[in-house]
Amino acid sequence: VQLVESGGGLVQPGGSLRLSCAASGTIFMIYGMGWYRQVPGKQRELVAGITSGGTTNYADSVLGRFTISRDNAKNTVILQMNSLKPEDRAVYYCNADIMTVTTGRRLYWGQGTQVAVSS
Repeated sequence: VQLVESGGGLVQPGGSLRLSCAASGTIFMIYGMGWYRQVPGKQRELVAGITSGGTTNYADSVLGRFTISRDNAKNTVILQMNSLKPEDRAVYYCNADIMTVTTGRRLYWGQGTQVAVSS
C-alpha cells in the first residue's frame, strides 16, 4: 500500500491550496483518513480527520478555514485549505487506516508535502 500526496506549494497569506492523497495497492477497506502537519522542532499534530462514514473533526486552529473530504471510490482524501496564514506553514502528511488481505489492518503514512505561506 502507498499513500501519495500532491498539491503543496507556496501561497500568499489569505490564499488557498488543495492537498490530495491517493491510496493504492491491494486494499480491502479504508477506515479513517486524516491530515497531520509538522514543523521543525515540534510534534506532528492532527489537522483534520474523516471517518469512513464521512464524520469529520478539525484542529481548533483550522476550523472554518480547512475542509477535509474523501472519495471512497478513488481511495482519496482531500484537504481544502482556505484563508491560509503564515502559521499554517508545515510539512503536511496524510494517513489512512487500511486493511489489506495480506497484511491485515494498520496505519499508513504518506511521504509529506510542503506548504509555505509567505508574502
